[in-house]
Amino acid sequence: MASAQASDKFLCNNMCYMYDHDPANSTVATDIAWVDMSGYGEFTVMAMSSALTGVGITAFTIVANTGAAGGGTDREIKAHAVGSAPDAVGDFLVLSCTAEEIAQAGKAAGEDLRYVTAILTCANTADENVVVYIRSKPTFASDGLTADYVS
Repeated sequence: MASAQASDKFLCNNMCYMYDHDPANSTVATDIAWVDMSGYGEFTVMAMSSALTGVGITAFTIVANTGAAGGGTDREIKAHAVGSAPDAVGDFLVLSCTAEEIAQAGKAAGEDLRYVTAILTCANTADENVVVYIRSKPTFASDGLTADYVS
């Protein structure tokens, strides 16, 4: 018998979304998706190799901007060292930053940084990844922050 218990505490406290990273040329630094950090305290990105011709991700950063679509000057918040290449399907890298780190980078540049994205560069044009964004520590937890997505 399936449980009738409502147990979606994680889903009420984290906004999770998954992206397919399959650009025309993966060797070019590509932003995944710009998201609004207003009302969240932490941003975590997980990038998993899903189809490989090369050795997968060679550069992985989180950048912030004042604009919802980036542009102008992106401010680097964190960069992954990528010590061991995620060179097998299913290998993944994780990178995280806090709202305080984003605010500090903005203050240093005299900007109110609000939007973030992950930027990936891969070894081969045909390398592909699945990327998960997790915005956590919301100002106001609420039901439905993470929900199914079916197109």
